[in-house]
Amino acid sequence: MKSAKLIDLPATPLYGQIKNQLRTRILEGVHAAGSQMPSESELCAMFSASRITVRQALGDLQKEGLIFKIHGKGSFVSKPKAFQNVTTLQGFAESMTALGHEVINQLKSLRFLPASALVAARLQLAEGSTVTEIRRVRLLNREPVSLELTWVSEALGRKLAQADLVTRDIFLILENDCGVPLGHADIAIDATMADEDIAESLAVEEGLPVLRIERLTHDEQGRPVDYEFLYFRGDAFQYRLRAERQAAAKL
Repeated sequence: MKSAKLIDLPATPLYGQIKNQLRTRILEGVHAAGSQMPSESELCAMFSASRITVRQALGDLQKEGLIFKIHGKGSFVSKPKAFQNVTTLQGFAESMTALGHEVINQLKSLRFLPASALVAARLQLAEGSTVTEIRRVRLLNREPVSLELTWVSEALGRKLAQADLVTRDIFLILENDCGVPLGHADIAIDATMADEDIAESLAVEEGLPVLRIERLTHDEQGRPVDYEFLYFRGDAFQYRLRAERQAAAKL
């Protein structure tokens, strides 16, 4: 039997070595979340590397989400992102508190107004009929992380207006106070640019990209009861899901 031929693998390039060392320091807390990374000049001297090499290493770390850059100021260590699993229908506070996070709500407004064409269509109501619009900012560990715009029917809105929207999830109020057992939700995820209202609510710059979640929640009978747009800071939050592969059809 012939012995296996050994193949010489190429050594890790210098930028990769720098990236790996910096990644280790970040994950071990040497460079704490929110702290500023050494400047490019300092890293060049530290690793005896060119500025191009250092920038390549920093660029890879930014792609991995471990650092972020602020123009004119340098690179900073990203904060660990909270996440919510969308394979289970849960309210934001319901999910976050189970993971040990503190959630506080700021109720910006609750008003009754004519349904727009979009809201009416989603809730299967006549256009112009009265609906309830609720606007809340969700604070995660004392920092604003999402702006929540919710529409429900006028009847449900009257009940929600009497509930504690500052400390409780709307989902739990609907189920426990209003007697509406929830069934499933249709969810669409995309990105949009923060307008003035979103920027002010989330403490970000106007025009920055934010994560947008469109969610239509139905009761157990399949009737739509809650329509929402959720705007999340992309630097602070993730939506996660698990996808199972179905068996491929045999040809």
